Amino acid sequence: MPLSWNEIKSRALAFVKEWENESSEDAEAKSFWDDFFNVFGISRRRVATFETAVRKADQKQGFIDLLWKGVVLVEHKSKGKDLDRAFQQAKDYFPGLKEHELPKYILVSDFDRFRLYDLDASTSVEITLSDLPNQVHLFGFIAGYEKRTYKEEDPVNIKAAELMGKLHDRLEEVGYTGHALEVYLVRLLFCLFADDTGIFEKGTFWEYLDLKTKPDGSDLAAHLSLIFHTLNTPRETRLKNLDEHLAAFPYVNGRLFEENLPPAAFDSKMREMLIEACGLDWGKISPAIFGSMFQAVMNPKERRNLGAHYTSEKNIQKVIRPLFLDDLYSEFEKAKGSRARLNELHQKIARLHFLDPACGCGNFLIISYRELRELEILILRELNKTGQGFLNVRDIIQVDVDQFAGIEYDEFPARIAEVAMWLIDHQMNMKVSEEFGQYFVRLPLSKAARIVHGNALRLDWGEIFSKIEISYIFGNPPFIGYQWQTESQKQDLISIFKDHKGAASLDYVACWYALTSKYMVGKTTRCAFVSTNSITQGEQVQILWSYLFKFYDVKINFAHRTFKWTNEAKGNAAVHCVIIGFSNIDISNKIIFEYANVNSEPSAVFVNNINPYLIEGKNILLEPLRYPICHVPKMTLGSMPKDGGNLLLSQKEKDELILNEPEAEKWIRPFLMGEEFLNNIPRWCLWLLGIKPHELKNLPNVMRRVEGVRKMRLASVAESTRKAASTPTLFKQLNQPNSNYLAIPRVSSERRLYIPIGYLDASVIAGDKIYTVPNTSLYHFGVLTSLMHNSWMRVTCGRLKSDYQYSNSIVYNNFPWPLNPNVAQKQKVEEAAQTVLDTRAKYPGSSLADLYDPVTMPPDLVRAHAVLDKAVDLCYRPQPFASELARVEFLFGLYEQLSAPMFGGEKKSTYKK
Repeated sequence: MPLSWNEIKSRALAFVKEWENESSEDAEAKSFWDDFFNVFGISRRRVATFETAVRKADQKQGFIDLLWKGVVLVEHKSKGKDLDRAFQQAKDYFPGLKEHELPKYILVSDFDRFRLYDLDASTSVEITLSDLPNQVHLFGFIAGYEKRTYKEEDPVNIKAAELMGKLHDRLEEVGYTGHALEVYLVRLLFCLFADDTGIFEKGTFWEYLDLKTKPDGSDLAAHLSLIFHTLNTPRETRLKNLDEHLAAFPYVNGRLFEENLPPAAFDSKMREMLIEACGLDWGKISPAIFGSMFQAVMNPKERRNLGAHYTSEKNIQKVIRPLFLDDLYSEFEKAKGSRARLNELHQKIARLHFLDPACGCGNFLIISYRELRELEILILRELNKTGQGFLNVRDIIQVDVDQFAGIEYDEFPARIAEVAMWLIDHQMNMKVSEEFGQYFVRLPLSKAARIVHGNALRLDWGEIFSKIEISYIFGNPPFIGYQWQTESQKQDLISIFKDHKGAASLDYVACWYALTSKYMVGKTTRCAFVSTNSITQGEQVQILWSYLFKFYDVKINFAHRTFKWTNEAKGNAAVHCVIIGFSNIDISNKIIFEYANVNSEPSAVFVNNINPYLIEGKNILLEPLRYPICHVPKMTLGSMPKDGGNLLLSQKEKDELILNEPEAEKWIRPFLMGEEFLNNIPRWCLWLLGIKPHELKNLPNVMRRVEGVRKMRLASVAESTRKAASTPTLFKQLNQPNSNYLAIPRVSSERRLYIPIGYLDASVIAGDKIYTVPNTSLYHFGVLTSLMHNSWMRVTCGRLKSDYQYSNSIVYNNFPWPLNPNVAQKQKVEEAAQTVLDTRAKYPGSSLADLYDPVTMPPDLVRAHAVLDKAVDLCYRPQPFASELARVEFLFGLYEQLSAPMFGGEKKSTYKK
């Protein structure tokens, strides 16, 4: 175990006293470096070798003065020699070293001066021999102390995961699979971390494998079994004549090495993989990052994009800071200067309990535990301001891993999470050691995070955690829209929501909201989950939140509105997410974290209440309606072909059909789905409404297509589609307006400020990816294409991936139109609306997609919309709206006037248009 800093400094003083008056003959070099390593409690003979032969850059044979593989290369010279030249000489040896043997430090010395190069940080520092006692921290890496920085995209994370992935594949190829393989790899993961972070004496595992196992790997499995057995055996019960290299391993306990596994089998290549993994700097790898990467390597497809498989710390902080961390730090600031209050806070954080009920590899637990330990160190630092120190640091550390729990469906990530919690605990123990000058390690492991392997949705959380009350629940449960759910997942939904209306259409994440709310009843527990924004938009809002309000009286305490949940990894798909903090407790300072756009940084807004749409206002829920709440024209979905493509024609198919059957031309009509409407793509359909039987029989090519429709529909599993096989000449659903109409695409890009809408002739058949509104005026067009309506749409519509998914029943039918605008106000809107249409007409070669792309939108169209927006705003109120959020809050207030409140009351007003 590493020596305390005080002991190291004492040894350094003795070392200086012994060597400061000695000469520097080569005969004394080995003794000098043996004594130097001993200052840090390390036996040089065990970790480093003198005169290592290598092939230099110039292909000549060279000899490294002293090499500790993967850690430090030492080049020493006689007193007064050029240290720059010594450094260059050291670098010349690099081509002759394997990658895992390359050092992280170069140390050059003339016995009177030490110059240390940190190759990772690209820094160097020089001290004299007499300075050593006051500068020993510079060489802390020798003793096992080292300041670590964790980078989410650090190549060492990727390299480590890739190596373990290759080893996993090879073990699987030779037949070592399933549970045994997963546990085996987790044990190796622990040993690799332990070897580099002071749990083991530095380099113990690597040295054992390097010296004790055969190059062909034939005995590697047997030696690993011996190591695992030793790690599970208390020192007092080990064999008295145990090999000294095995005896160097500590007793770990923690049940990690308890299970007897079947023996594995290795070859030379697999041994080299493991040796290479030993050479990486595992101390630089964050358990929070590596756990998810390590899980990803088990899937060769996911391995191509390893960086995508962890939740970035920045995003985790968005959850835990407003949930509990900010409050604890606020208490800490208030407690400064008061020992009683500091001690009280220290005891409080040691009593907190945390649960991630979909913990995966434990990312949220790991980061939260680290943050709690960081706060504990700050508290202890305040209590130790006098500098007297603590008699035994072990007695004052109260925060421990058993305060943290998780539930995970898959066994492998569950085991990784358990081990990762031990690893982050050790890293924080090393930080305590550095802070207070006493070596602190928790070995053998006596406590562990409680990671339950099972389906969280079928377990009784109250029974599992009956002996404690969970203080905070958090995490990133699986999203999974209803159309992607397995049968088992659909059954999970049913078992939780039972006969609650519409529950079958909820995202899978809704299950965690329901079970958490159930657990929190009668408790002070608070929760925050990352979720897709679909549970705060569209039809799911009313389904989920009416359930949570009715049965559990849930309150939203804070929320991050929609932002892009992503990492920096190449090819990583972004997901549009929200974070919702909720509980049974109604707090006064509720916070909405607002984003100017999905990629921006949030700004905090304090509010009185947060509704399920994540805006300030009463808990109003929009129900799907058949008709608008205001007296405006009805919006209808276009006609659904359900024809297997037989009634639809491309431009080429249309031309060929007319060439072969000219009489068919009168039955061909323009046809538009959303994509064609937005992008001016010509498409056609056979609109056979009213065709006589003899006319159809005279068109054999059309007849063949109609027969194709009939066969396709008969083969369908849907009864309604099979029934429609009796009318194969017609679209399955006919909703075509008889007059000109406004067309609104069902799906539109999230990049657009306005959903492009426009007028279409009655002869143009609208498909079921377009909504139609006949009998409209310019006033209707103006309001629907205004920022007011688009702001409402962005909050209330559903999403398809990240694109807006418009809905007539939710968005349009619940939209509060201006309340009794006067004639002049309506005229202003109509004039501005006509200007928008006229401006579009200036660009006949541009599609609506071109015109409303934020990059290519013409400046005069931007200005025309700004004038229209102002005219529509004035129909609502004379005061301008400061932001889009202000518009939406106003519209929800108006909606409340126009509709019956969700929890009782009468409809207050309605009006005619």
